Amino acid sequence: MILVSACLAGIPCRWNGEARADEAVVELVRAGKAIPVCPEQLGGLPTPRSPSEIRGGRVLSKEGLDLTERFERGARIVLEIGERYGCSEAILKARSPSCGSGRVYDGSFSGALAEGDGLTAALLRKRGYAIYSEEEAR
Repeated sequence: MILVSACLAGIPCRWNGEARADEAVVELVRAGKAIPVCPEQLGGLPTPRSPSEIRGGRVLSKEGLDLTERFERGARIVLEIGERYGCSEAILKARSPSCGSGRVYDGSFSGALAEGDGLTAALLRKRGYAIYSEEEAR
């Protein structure tokens, strides 16, 4: 089983209430080979919600509200789901403060990127998961 960002599976759970369906991910879920998860919703955030980015090691909303604890909670729940179902890899939404791998938005809300992982990607990687973005998984 593979963990996948729910928005990539076509579930409208992104910050703006939209999905970002990726056909390859949708097909993995349809075939019963992947489990869709949204760390931000699992952490208790609503949909839609204010956009958030990582700045100084914290996850902040565009209005400056510190949402780190909710992002961390969501990451832990995703890890629990992955462990329960024997997952060892994940396909996660690129650049997200939860799911981004390798590069995430830099906290300026300008579209600029910085090196690093989102909180969920970082936790899964630390636990030995292979992490791919939807762009790498093609």
